[in-house]
Amino acid sequence: MGEHFFDMTAHIPTSDLPRIVIIGAGFSGLRLAKKLASKPFQVVLIDRNNFHQFQPLFYQVATAGLAPSAISFPIRKVFHKVKNVIFRLASVETIDTENKTILTTIGEIAYDTLVIAVGADTNYFNNAQIEEHALPMKSVQESLQMRNKILECMEAALICETEEEKEAFMNVVVVGGGPTGTEVSGALSEMKRFVLPKDYPELDFSKMNIHLLEASGKLLNGMSEKSSVAAEQFLSKMGVIVDTSAIVEQFDGTTVSIKGGKKLAAHTLIWAAGIKGNPVKGISSESILPNGRVKTNVYNQLQAHPDIYAIGDIAFVEDSLHEKGHPQVAQVAIQQADNLAHNISKPSKKRPFRYKNLGSMATIGRNRSRGRFAVLALSRFFCLGGVAFRAPDVHPWCEEQTVHLPRMDVELLHLRSKFALGDKTKAR
Repeated sequence: MGEHFFDMTAHIPTSDLPRIVIIGAGFSGLRLAKKLASKPFQVVLIDRNNFHQFQPLFYQVATAGLAPSAISFPIRKVFHKVKNVIFRLASVETIDTENKTILTTIGEIAYDTLVIAVGADTNYFNNAQIEEHALPMKSVQESLQMRNKILECMEAALICETEEEKEAFMNVVVVGGGPTGTEVSGALSEMKRFVLPKDYPELDFSKMNIHLLEASGKLLNGMSEKSSVAAEQFLSKMGVIVDTSAIVEQFDGTTVSIKGGKKLAAHTLIWAAGIKGNPVKGISSESILPNGRVKTNVYNQLQAHPDIYAIGDIAFVEDSLHEKGHPQVAQVAIQQADNLAHNISKPSKKRPFRYKNLGSMATIGRNRSRGRFAVLALSRFFCLGGVAFRAPDVHPWCEEQTVHLPRMDVELLHLRSKFALGDKTKAR
């Protein structure tokens, strides 16, 4: 492309190499930047944080199972020995597709190829009251806020005048029976039994209720019926009150209102009922779906903007095999990044994206017995020690708790080493 003249404040070095700008350093954006490292491109990676967050373990931070530093990794450390990848800490305000620039909080940055990998955020389905009072869990900061809220409620329960008020502060309601909702419910149950009684011996934790509410009729919709039933049984044994036919209508900060008239007294509501694509300003409105995802062809390319791609949770790939879009999970994001890196590097050998499902896992509690492996593994749908798992190929399951980690590569090396060494760092 030659020299760029729009980067005075961002201080991007000029280069004769084609410039690829990647917005977002989540699983897909970071993976793509690593795949393009040392290739004949100038890669500019932009994110509003200078650290990568391992999202599957946010619930562990929220329930004091892990310290925030255990699931965060400095982005710049990944590229210590890479000369063609430049990182900038910034937020993107809009995309100027006509002039092929993006306006950020540190100035304008020009691009030859733009990759949108901004991920997804919590979807409150236009319910302003729930958005105001509920606790999301899509970042380390939000996970810490959730933990602090729970502890603040325990402090408040200590000085309540009546048992009803005390129980309302102690109760926790989780909305959404997917992997996040089931995992956080299991972790909260263990927090209730093993952590909180030591910190608050004056409280009677038999009075604390953890409710898991789901509207679809079953937990873990993406998994088998057997796994869904097993997950519900595990949670029930752990003391979680599961309701799979509950549609939450309102939450005013003290009372959860469920369709049909049922009400639950609780000051803490954790919202894990859905996600939507983070907003992207500047691209054609016809490329953006109602749920915020960006529509692409099978090459992750926007039809209206051939020089712009979308990967990860934000992308909706038009694929006959996935009419509702691919699952918004790390596996998809990483595979899309790998495929796009190949297509950018070898445009004459471009290949469409085809998702290979390597299995799905939801960890429910960390103290369950592991004695059911031999029986349940045979069906290829299993729930082991509180882990509900669906694997089309049995061999990835053998990686057990680290099923995704070996595929995250170097950026998560410190996480893998912590787990390998049995690091049980607590948040408190």
